[in-house]
Amino acid sequence: MGTAATARTWLLLEQPGPWGAKALTQSRLDPALGRALEEAAAPHGVRVALIRRPGRHADVPGAPRRTAFLAHTAPGRSWVRRTVLAGSPAPLLGLDFARLGSGDHEGADWEPYEGEPLALVCTNGKRDRCCALTGRPLAAELAASGSGDIWEVTHIGGHRFSPTLLVLPYGYAYGRATAPGVKEILDAAAGGRIVTDGCRGRSVWDRPGQAADLAVRARTGETRAGALTVTGTDPVLPGDDGEAHAWDVRVAHTDGRNWRVRISAAPTPESATSVASCGAAPGVPAPLHIDSVTGTAG
Repeated sequence: MGTAATARTWLLLEQPGPWGAKALTQSRLDPALGRALEEAAAPHGVRVALIRRPGRHADVPGAPRRTAFLAHTAPGRSWVRRTVLAGSPAPLLGLDFARLGSGDHEGADWEPYEGEPLALVCTNGKRDRCCALTGRPLAAELAASGSGDIWEVTHIGGHRFSPTLLVLPYGYAYGRATAPGVKEILDAAAGGRIVTDGCRGRSVWDRPGQAADLAVRARTGETRAGALTVTGTDPVLPGDDGEAHAWDVRVAHTDGRNWRVRISAAPTPESATSVASCGAAPGVPAPLHIDSVTGTAG
């Protein structure tokens, strides 16, 4: 828990062909455009990723028509918009990323996406070969089974949990995914609900918020995607390095109930010797622990 990539809004651009370790600048997408999109989007909480359909046909030469998605992941106002681009995707630079990051899509004249939940499986083997070895077979199996709208996606973090999965519109990420597990996740998402088994967190929240959201769901059994909102994160107990190593996170329910969740981070022997991805130096972020969950009436 607490290891999902952080993004309020996602911009997904179809880009067939091979992807490098830094796919936005190392693919058949114009690297200058990829860099400009990332620089324009990131300050506003918008994360840009490349997608492609599973299978060998993903390597298509030329400048095909490309599908693009925008997805906002905040509870109670999650949405997905879709468009098809002919030729260069350079017009994406004209998007109002500040509005999109806040959840306002009115400036983007894209059609509402009303299909099945989007299932994005990381297959970026140049970033971490485990994502190719485990992610691509999973994506292919899901596509063959007709389980949802399946795409391969570039880096979404947490490669040590490969195969990794992001589900939109709600933005919950999963690790060590299996085909039967993904089918359960997508069936639940189609009904506006969340499966917590294997869940790493909701991308709209920071790491402590992701953990607190899941802690309250575990305490209450709440599965509705829009039921819980993280309303604040207060850092406490700074360490010798000046950084926070514990947080009080406030979580609110739509029915008026509230909780305060104490989260702490402590290195373990496993975190000191683990690696985040192939080729990385040992050491991953200290795992988060749920110290207490205190509820109050609304």
